[in-house]
Amino acid sequence: MADTAEVGPGPLAGVVVADFSRVLAGPYCTMLLADMGATVIKVEGPGGDDTRQWLPPERDGVSTYYLSANRNKQSIVLDLKEPRDLQTAHELLDVADVFVENFKPGGLEKFGLDAASVARRWPQVVHASITGFGTEGGRTMPGYDLLAQAVSGFMSVTGDPDGAPQRAGVAMFDVITGLHCAVGILGALRERERSGQGQHLELDLLSSALSGLVNQTSGYVAAGNVPRRLGNDHPSLYPYGPFPAADRDLVICVGNDRQFLKLVGVLGLAELGEDPRFATMAGRNTNRDELRPLLVEALATSSADHWFEALQAVGVPCSPILGIDEGVEFAASLGLAPVAQAGEGDDAVPTVRHPVTYSRTPATYAKRPPTLGEDQESVLEWLRRRRAE
Repeated sequence: MADTAEVGPGPLAGVVVADFSRVLAGPYCTMLLADMGATVIKVEGPGGDDTRQWLPPERDGVSTYYLSANRNKQSIVLDLKEPRDLQTAHELLDVADVFVENFKPGGLEKFGLDAASVARRWPQVVHASITGFGTEGGRTMPGYDLLAQAVSGFMSVTGDPDGAPQRAGVAMFDVITGLHCAVGILGALRERERSGQGQHLELDLLSSALSGLVNQTSGYVAAGNVPRRLGNDHPSLYPYGPFPAADRDLVICVGNDRQFLKLVGVLGLAELGEDPRFATMAGRNTNRDELRPLLVEALATSSADHWFEALQAVGVPCSPILGIDEGVEFAASLGLAPVAQAGEGDDAVPTVRHPVTYSRTPATYAKRPPTLGEDQESVLEWLRRRRAE
């Protein structure tokens, strides 16, 4: 294992992250930090991260769920119930800048790794704790993303108006919490440059969900509005969603009156742009039931590909509805290079690239997601060298 001073040119080169998290929110956060050059030591119990067993799908017998959030990390196995392993955990905190964990509230106290103990013994460390529902009334609730989708109100606004509430097709609040955690850590590291002190960051899935619901929660908090399921419609914009063409659906997103004029012009319905029922966004929202059949009738005269090209040409936001496979290929066709090879040679693993493009300090993909404990000896030797300095 290279010393932290030798890590690549990323913006977080030299930052050491002790990653005691598992599953998705924490690992996704620490992977982003690792992509930016931080040295991330992934500490796993003897059974390993739960997601190692979450398959199919798999690649060479390894869960792709695990692969999605663990590149660029060093893996060691520590059983915190064993005195020697607990000592190693403490030694890791001695050299760490950041400590990320998602243990149940109170679960780390017996190991001297709770917030109060960390602040006392390692005051320089930025300590990020991720829970499902906080440390007060929700401390006993398991931190599953689907539970957060349910209680946040997300499922109540997802699905057809007359159908059942629906979950998202991905653990979206785990991902949002991971993003919030990464942002919080960067802010705390910046503040530490001024004060020389770390601090404790608390994140939970529910708070991240309520923040991530943005206009929906704001509508209730600021105006008392309780949103309802609208299927694929938007509560404040119309037309904004999928519409059937002659062969398949096409997503059309009209965000202002100018775009509506362009849309109806292409569809041969220019008169609708002057119709007082539809000329303004407020009018279109109120009269969407009258407007929709007129748009559908016009769209039915040609294919989705035809309308996509015609609407794109005049600047009306629209897109086909693609599968995940097609979405990756579409991103590639736009020059976005969505796939990055983590690791080198035959051991490299294709992963979805870091979402930020840096002009001077690009994200790196030096190491494939590690097997359980594969870096045990090199990390322990690195810690011995650090203690001797």
